Amino acid sequence: MSAAAHSYALYLESGPKRRKTMVHVLDLTGCVAQGATTDAAMATTPAAIRTYREFLQRHGDAADPEGPVATFVAAHVMEGHWLGNGDPTPGFAPDFELLTAEELEIALRRLGWMRSEVMQLLAQLPQARLAAAPDGPGRSLRGILEHVANADAAYLRYIVGKVDGLSDALRSVDRGPGPIEPALLHLWQLSAARLRALTVSERSQPVSHGEVTWTARRGLRRMLEHQWEHLQEMQDRLAVEFLRDEPLRVGSAARRQP
Repeated sequence: MSAAAHSYALYLESGPKRRKTMVHVLDLTGCVAQGATTDAAMATTPAAIRTYREFLQRHGDAADPEGPVATFVAAHVMEGHWLGNGDPTPGFAPDFELLTAEELEIALRRLGWMRSEVMQLLAQLPQARLAAAPDGPGRSLRGILEHVANADAAYLRYIVGKVDGLSDALRSVDRGPGPIEPALLHLWQLSAARLRALTVSERSQPVSHGEVTWTARRGLRRMLEHQWEHLQEMQDRLAVEFLRDEPLRVGSAARRQP
């Protein structure tokens, strides 16, 4: 199908008053857009898609960042808890389909690209900068990385349950104040190996955790989306600090505007 003919199905989540909204572009697993309202989130979606296609192209994928963007709303979840934050209680219909072996490899490849960009950012920073408090609200850069690591582990456990060595790997990430890079790499290698080893049954079976039903497709989708959100957060924060002196050497220095 040509780029001109492709139309992205959008899956939205917000409260019934359509305030804080997250848009999931499931055709581009990992791509999301957010806004204080549904209209605001929808307005940022074309730029979010182009930024994500730029990321894919940067890593050799045949994506066209400047190609046309057509979209339609496939579903809008407005019931459940924690709406607008990525994990709407009922999920989306595609979350409960079999995750094919090919789709798993594509997702793991993208996850690896995101993590490599995180590591390239970290290579430019002294450890003290990672621990420094931000100028405004939010976590330190190290705090962001610890948050991402713990969320990754949670999504993995939702899919497969206990994973040997995972708790120890997380403790190494959270321990500080030494370099976080080796601990992150170990955790990510452990996670990727377990995901790559998913059986056909594990790639299809639903697993209930409280009110939320997880699947391999849903957990891996959230792992990608969450990693992407915080990679962009780090790139944006560093761009504000570094662009006065030199451009960032990884990713986009600034977000695209709709």
